[in-house]
Amino acid sequence: MEILVTGSGGALGWPEPGCRCASCRRVAADRYTRQRSTILVDGRLTIAADGVDADGVDGDDGYVVHNIPGGWDVTGPDGQRLLYPAGPGAALRPPDGTRPYDFAFVDVLGDPFQLGLLRARGLVTEATTTLAAFADHRVSSIAELQRRCAIWRVGVAGDGDRVTTVRSLKRGVYRVLVMGGARSGKSERAELRVAAEPAVTYVATGPGGTGDPEWAARVAAHRARRPAWWRTVETTDLVRVLEAAEGAVLIDGIGTWLAAVLDQDGWDTGRLEARIAELIAAWRQASAYIVAVSDETGLGVIPETPAGRVFRDWLGRINQALAGESEETELVVAGKALPLIP
Repeated sequence: MEILVTGSGGALGWPEPGCRCASCRRVAADRYTRQRSTILVDGRLTIAADGVDADGVDGDDGYVVHNIPGGWDVTGPDGQRLLYPAGPGAALRPPDGTRPYDFAFVDVLGDPFQLGLLRARGLVTEATTTLAAFADHRVSSIAELQRRCAIWRVGVAGDGDRVTTVRSLKRGVYRVLVMGGARSGKSERAELRVAAEPAVTYVATGPGGTGDPEWAARVAAHRARRPAWWRTVETTDLVRVLEAAEGAVLIDGIGTWLAAVLDQDGWDTGRLEARIAELIAAWRQASAYIVAVSDETGLGVIPETPAGRVFRDWLGRINQALAGESEETELVVAGKALPLIP
């Protein structure tokens, strides 16, 4: 199967005609125009958001096209299989019993979690060439599109590119620390980090919110964002979690873990130092893909209470230690992620 990407933008391209949003203006200023997403298969089948044009292909040519929830399933005469979405926002849901695809175009800007589900179901594998479809102003810039797709192990094709077999790399040992202030968007950013992973363990280190309606509402909002196929563990024993970690692990977060440890150990400095050392050692030797969320408390006002100052100081030390043992660290401010130099 040979695939030519004749267009790689959204339903109306990127920049979208007449749109004055910051994203479209950036792309226009860079003179990097993408036409609406369309591909040409073997020079004969045209596939776009509005359907499959099979002019010139008859029933004896060996092409089989199925309309599935969220898009199209195409099998070529050579037996290779292609998955393509029906448009921006479409979530691909192939039926059970479907064998893995050789090529998969996915609207990861609309729903990156669908890629994690496709991988969890074995429909998109390490042998699948996976590419982003409908790149448009739902992301702030071309650079941010490329950063996200690199995280999700998805290729970014441009108009006129011929698709080669660029397999998605298997995720190995990798540690990421995502920091930010209150309501900065750090948890959402961390969730995007693992969105396309087939097996995710979400580790909640904070209380469930019993007796505190405001905190319970926060917990409920976090739960509602998480895909149903993720595994959730509520614990403060992060050492055991890291030692047993497999697949992808999202820890949210280090600040609530520290608060719980301080409560458990009665502010015993010696015990606290020991538990932090155990955490850093386990983080350093982790054998999975780990993403941890932590609070950046050093940018605010000085806490009024001694307890608040102790918490701030210890959390700052933990953040420094974890960042020093991470392949990647980023600071989230107003929903924007700033990569920090290793």
